[in-house]
Amino acid sequence: MKHLEAFFRQKVPRAGKDLPGYYRSALVAGVSLLMAYFPLCFLLYGMRGDGWHWMPLLMLAAAAACRRSIGRVNARACVYMYAATNAIWSAWCVHAFGWSTGAQHLLLPLMVLIFFNIYEPPWLKAAWFAAQVGLRMALFRYSTVHVPTCALSNADSMFYQSLNSITISLILATICAHLSTDLQEAERQLRIDNQELHREAGTDPLTQLPNRRAMLDAIDAFQVGFPEEHFCIAIADIDFFKRVNDTYGHNCGDYTLRALADRFREAAGEAYSVCRWGGEEFCFFLPGMNLDAGGQEMQALCEAVARMPLSFGGHDFTINITIGVEENDFQSPVDAIIESADRKLYMGKNGGRNQVVI
Repeated sequence: MKHLEAFFRQKVPRAGKDLPGYYRSALVAGVSLLMAYFPLCFLLYGMRGDGWHWMPLLMLAAAAACRRSIGRVNARACVYMYAATNAIWSAWCVHAFGWSTGAQHLLLPLMVLIFFNIYEPPWLKAAWFAAQVGLRMALFRYSTVHVPTCALSNADSMFYQSLNSITISLILATICAHLSTDLQEAERQLRIDNQELHREAGTDPLTQLPNRRAMLDAIDAFQVGFPEEHFCIAIADIDFFKRVNDTYGHNCGDYTLRALADRFREAAGEAYSVCRWGGEEFCFFLPGMNLDAGGQEMQALCEAVARMPLSFGGHDFTINITIGVEENDFQSPVDAIIESADRKLYMGKNGGRNQVVI
């Protein structure tokens, strides 16, 4: 019911000459197959029936006019011309040869084209649906009370039914292939673009590390998936980072942050994750680790950073970091765990820096 309500509430753009690429290619394919089908019908009806019938050539002319109009006239007019061609041909075949030839099934591809036409309002699509069902019922009723003008043998009737079944299946399959291929490609590209936007929204532009939002999402996802699992959160801050900026310039500060991010990324590997928390602060999420294991990892990292040589603008220097680590106690919310790690960080700052507090 919700889908039906959404269908009738959809907004419709104003019709113009331009058609969406996927719809244009589907319509061209459907009309082109009709243009191949009608001459074949003309030849076969003349050779197997009781004389030549000129209706297929008239329909060929109508299909050619429809094909020529695509992109030249109003988009809705193109579809109406295609619909009229199919409807007239179906009615004539039932009148001339009866219901058993199956030509009336050419109305089925029309149903697909109507519902995929973005320029048709929902109420008109519903009206088209009702009209097609009504036309099929009327043709069937007509076939039960009217004797076909061309009597066909069982063999000829089977032959024409096979021809129509193959043609209709080809048209329907071709239209659906064009619609589904382009729509799936559009959907695929949209998903890729959305994923890229999501990645960019969760990435710090300077260091290319995840940002605070992405880290919090990762922690939440871990807690949902592994509610009984240990983990630690660590907050690290560069000691005397302002001195680096004041001494060597802000470009050197950016270089330092990028170099440190690369070192953190290398150390984390697959064992844990790191993000730029803000400014010169970084946050580490260490899944599956208790406080002792998490503290050992951060201590090793702290020592590695102290040994890391840095060089910018002809100046060689080193930096230190201070880290506070807190363990999940299975009771506190994530914000409280992060706040506790942050308090330990500032305990380390006040206690001399270049250390890990657990």
